[in-house]
Amino acid sequence: MKRNMRCKAFASTVGAWLLGLPGIALAADSAPARYAAADTIWVLLGAALVFFMQPGFAMVETGLTRAKNAGNIVMKNVMDLCLGTIAFWVIGFGLMFGTDVGGFIGIPDFFISGWDVGSDAGYPKMAFIIFQTVFCATSATIVSGAMAERTKFSTYCIYSLAISLLIYPVSGHWIWGGGWLAEMGFHDFAGSTAVHMVGGVCALIGAKMLGARIGKYGEDGTVNAIPGHSLTLAALGVFILWFAWFGFNGCSTVSMTGDETLETASMIFVTTNMATAAATTTAMLLTWIRYGKPDVSMTLNGSLAGLVAITAGCDVVSVGGSFVIGVIAGVTVVYAVEFIDQKLKIDDPVGASAVHGVCGALGTILTGLFAVKEGLLYTGKTEFFFVQVLGVVSVVLFVSVMITIVFSVLKATMGLRVTAKEEIVGLDYEEHGLASAYADFMPTPETPGTTAAPAPIGQAAPPVAPIIRSADGHALTNVSIVTSRERFEPLKAELEKLGITGMTVTQVLGYGLQKGHSMYRGAHVASRLLPKIKVDLVVSAIPPRDIVEAAKRALYTGHYGDGKIFVSNVDNVIKIRTGEEGFDALQDKEI
Repeated sequence: MKRNMRCKAFASTVGAWLLGLPGIALAADSAPARYAAADTIWVLLGAALVFFMQPGFAMVETGLTRAKNAGNIVMKNVMDLCLGTIAFWVIGFGLMFGTDVGGFIGIPDFFISGWDVGSDAGYPKMAFIIFQTVFCATSATIVSGAMAERTKFSTYCIYSLAISLLIYPVSGHWIWGGGWLAEMGFHDFAGSTAVHMVGGVCALIGAKMLGARIGKYGEDGTVNAIPGHSLTLAALGVFILWFAWFGFNGCSTVSMTGDETLETASMIFVTTNMATAAATTTAMLLTWIRYGKPDVSMTLNGSLAGLVAITAGCDVVSVGGSFVIGVIAGVTVVYAVEFIDQKLKIDDPVGASAVHGVCGALGTILTGLFAVKEGLLYTGKTEFFFVQVLGVVSVVLFVSVMITIVFSVLKATMGLRVTAKEEIVGLDYEEHGLASAYADFMPTPETPGTTAAPAPIGQAAPPVAPIIRSADGHALTNVSIVTSRERFEPLKAELEKLGITGMTVTQVLGYGLQKGHSMYRGAHVASRLLPKIKVDLVVSAIPPRDIVEAAKRALYTGHYGDGKIFVSNVDNVIKIRTGEEGFDALQDKEI
C-alpha cells in the first residue's frame, strides 16, 4: 500500500513538472487540434513524391542525350529545383496564391510572410508551401531536356529563375489561385496545363530560338537522328516518374478525410495508371507498324504522354475514359514528335515539347469531353468543353509572349548557345571541367555516323612528307587515323568521296598533349584517358597520300585534339571468302 502511494506521489510530481515546461500540456487541457494527421501526412507524402520526379526527369534527359553532356544535364536538374525553390519563396508563391487582383495575379507576398491556409484546411501552412514548391520546380525542369546539349549553363539558370519567379505563378494563379479561369470553372486537377503545358511551351520556343544541335539537320533538310547514350537510364527515369506521378495526381486531393475523398484518391490512382498503360501500349504498336519494329525511345515518350494527358482530369473521368485518353495521347505523341522534329525542324532531344506541351493541352481539352459530370460526351452541353479550350489557348498565348521576351533578352545580352567548339567537345568538359560524368568508366560510345561536326576552321593544314610507294604501284598500305569521336562524320564523308568502300572503326582511349586535365570538388584530377575513335584503312589502288589529304581537310582545326595519322606498310592481305591475296584481296565486288 505504501509503495503504491509513493508511486502515485512521484507520478504527480513528474506530471506537475512536465506541465510547467513550454509547449507541454495534458490532452485534457489542450485546445482541439486544427489539423488532421491524415491530411497532413498525405500532403507531405505528395510533396516527397513530386520531389522524386526531379531525378526521374534527370535520368530521362540524361539517357536520351549524349554521354559527353550527362554531367551538365544532371547539374541543370539540380539547379532548377534549388533556384526555383528560392524564387517561389521570395515572390512566386505570393503571385500565385496571394489575394486576387482582377482575376489575373495575386498580390505579392514576399517570403510568404502574410499568407495562411484557410481555417477549414486539414494541413498546416508549411505542408502546402512545400507541396506547391515542388510543383513549380517540375514546370521549370521540363525545359532542360528540349534545350539540352547546346545551352549555356549560366543562361539556363536565368531563364529557369524567370519561369519560377513569374511565368508559372501568374498562369498558375488563373487556374489554382482563384483567378479568372478558376472562376469560369476551368478544370486542371493536377496540372496538365498549369505545370506541363507551361513547361512544354517554354521548351518549344526555347528550342526554336536556340537552334538545332550541330549535325542534326543536313543542308538539304534531311534529318539526322542523334541517339541518346543510354536507353537504360531513360527507362529508369520513366519508371521513377510513373511511380512519383501517383503523388503528383493522387495527393493533389490534399486530403484523406471522408469516404468521398478516399474514393476519389483511389480512382485517381487507377485512372493515372490506366491512361499511362494505354498510351505506352499504343505508342509501341504504332511505332511497330510505322517503323517495322517497336521503337524504345518513342514508347517511353508514350508513357510520359499518358501521364501528362490524364493529369488534368484524373479525378473526374471514368476508368474507361482514362483508357481512351491514353490511347489518344499515345497516337498524338508519336506524330507530334515527328512533326516538330521533321517538319518544323525544331531539335528537341527528349521530345519535351510534344510530351508536355502538346499532350498537356490535349489532356486538358479531352477533360472537357470525358468528365463524367460535365463532359460534352456525357451531358451534351458545350459550356465546360469551351472553357477548357479557352483556358488552354489563353495560357499558351501568355506563356509564349512571356518566354519569348525572356529568351530574346538573354540572347541579346548573355547569349543562349555555347560555341561550336564547346558543343563538339561536350558541355561536361567545357562548362564544368568534367572529363566524363562516368568517372573511370568509358562513356557509352556514340554510333558512328549519327553526328556531324562543322566544317574545319582556321588556316590550311601544314604539309606532310610524301608517302613512298613500291615500284609496281601495288604496295599495301595501312592508314590509321586517331581523332575525337565527334569528328567521325566529316572524316567519313571525305573518305567516301575517294571511293573508300570499307573501313575498321574502333572506340579507343588515350591522350597526347591534351592530357585531359579536369577539376573535381575543387581538386585537380590526374591525366585521364579521353575517348577517341580510330579508323583503319588498308589501301592499294587508292593512293595513301589522297587519304591523308582527305583526313586533314576533315579534321584540321589548329587546336589540340585534332588527332594523328599513322601510315605503315602491310606485308599481305588475305580475303577469307575467296582466298585472294595482296592487291586482288582489296578489290571488293558485289556478290
